[in-house]
Amino acid sequence: MMKKLTLLLTLLTLLTVVQAQAQETARFKDYFDNATLRIDYIRSGCLKHDTCTLERFAIQNDQWAGSLTQLIDPFDNGTYRLVVKDAATGRTLYTRCYNTLFEEYRHTIASRERDSIATFEEVMLMPLPKKAVDICLEKRDEKNVFHTASTFRFDPKKERPERLKRAVSPIKLHYSGDMHKKIDIVIVAEGYGKKDSRKMREDFDKFTSYLLAEEPFKSRAADFNVWGIGYLADESGVSDPNANRYVNSAVGSTYNIFDMDRYLMTTHLFQLHNLIAGCPYDHILIMANCDTYGGGAIYNYYAFSAVQEWSPMILPHELGHSIGGLADEYVEDDPNYNRRYEDCEPTEPNITSLKDFDKKWKHLVAEGTPIPTAAPEGKMTTRECGPVGAYEGAGYLEKGCYRPCPHCMMRDYAYFCPVCMKRMNDIFDLYTR
Repeated sequence: MMKKLTLLLTLLTLLTVVQAQAQETARFKDYFDNATLRIDYIRSGCLKHDTCTLERFAIQNDQWAGSLTQLIDPFDNGTYRLVVKDAATGRTLYTRCYNTLFEEYRHTIASRERDSIATFEEVMLMPLPKKAVDICLEKRDEKNVFHTASTFRFDPKKERPERLKRAVSPIKLHYSGDMHKKIDIVIVAEGYGKKDSRKMREDFDKFTSYLLAEEPFKSRAADFNVWGIGYLADESGVSDPNANRYVNSAVGSTYNIFDMDRYLMTTHLFQLHNLIAGCPYDHILIMANCDTYGGGAIYNYYAFSAVQEWSPMILPHELGHSIGGLADEYVEDDPNYNRRYEDCEPTEPNITSLKDFDKKWKHLVAEGTPIPTAAPEGKMTTRECGPVGAYEGAGYLEKGCYRPCPHCMMRDYAYFCPVCMKRMNDIFDLYTR
C-alpha cells in the first residue's frame, strides 16, 4: 500500500511539473520568437558611477539556445541583472544575472585612486520579442539591492535589427540533444595560425574531455552540447605585454589585464560574439593557444583557459566562475585588486562575511561545528575537500571572508566542495528542466 501511495505521489509531482513547463512554454510562445536578440552596448565609468550607451540590436541566431520554460533567473547572484519587461503591461518576461569585466576594473588601483574613466564593450542575449519590450540593465547598490540603471526600448514593429551571418561553421564536439533542454557550450579557438589547423582540432578534443572529466560535469555529460568555433588567423599565439608580444588574434585576447600577469581575457566582446554568430550557445569557453599559465572568467560572460599542462584544472575552475557564479576561495595579497565585505554578504554563493550566514550554507554544516571553523588537523589527500564549516580566508582576503571547506576547486584545484557542487547542479537544472 505504501509503495502504491509513493508511486502515486511521484506521478502527481511529475504531472504538476509537466503542466507547469507546458504553461511556461506557452508563455514563451506568447511573447517570444524562437530566435536570439543580441544587445550591444558600451559601459563607461569608474568606481563611483557608470553609464550604458546602446550600440545596436542584432539577430545573433535564428534559434534561441536557452530554455523555453526557465525564463526567470532564480539565483540572486552577480552584480548586474538583465530584466526584460512587456512594454504594455510592465510584466517581467525574462531575467538573467551576470557580472562584467567593468566590475573587475572598478576594484583596481586605476579606478580607485585615479578615478579614471574606462569604456567596455558588453553584450546581452535574450529571446527575440514579438511585442515591444523594455530591456532594463540593473545593478546593485552598496546594500546589494538591484536598481535599474539603463533602459532600452525594443519594438519589433519599429526596429529592423541586422540578421548576422554565420562567420564560422560550428564543429559538433559533444552532442546530447535539443538545445532548449541542454547546456550549450561553445569552445572558441583563439591564437591559432594558418598552420595550426591540426593542433586546433586536437585541442578541441582535449578541452571537451577536460570539460566532461570533472564532477559535476562528468555525471551530467548527457546534459551538455559542446560546439567548436575554429578560426585560423595569420599568426599564432596571443598578446602578452610582459613579453612584448602583440598578436592580431581571433578575439583580441591578452595577458596582463589590469596589470595582473596571468589574467588572460579579451575586451573585444563585439568581435567575440560576431565570431560565434549562428552557433547555439549558453556559455562561452575561449581556448587560447599559448603555453603560459593563465586564464580568467566572469559570471555569464565568458571563461578563458590557456592550452598548457594545467588546463585540466584551470578549465573547470574557470567554468565554476562563468557558469556557477562562484568566487575564488584563495587568498591573494594583490594591491591591484581587492574587495571588502564589512557591511554586506558577498553575492557569490561560496563565500560569506557571516553577516547573514543563514542564507548561505549554514544548513550544510554539521551540528556542533564551531563558526568560524578551524582548519582540521592532520594531512589531507591532494584533492580532498574536508568537512563543511566556515573557514577564514577567501575571496582574496585573509581576514573577514570565509569559505565552506578547507579545500575546493575554487581554492586549490581540489574537487568542487558540496556548496559549489550544489550551486553548479542547480545552475545546470536551470537549462535542462
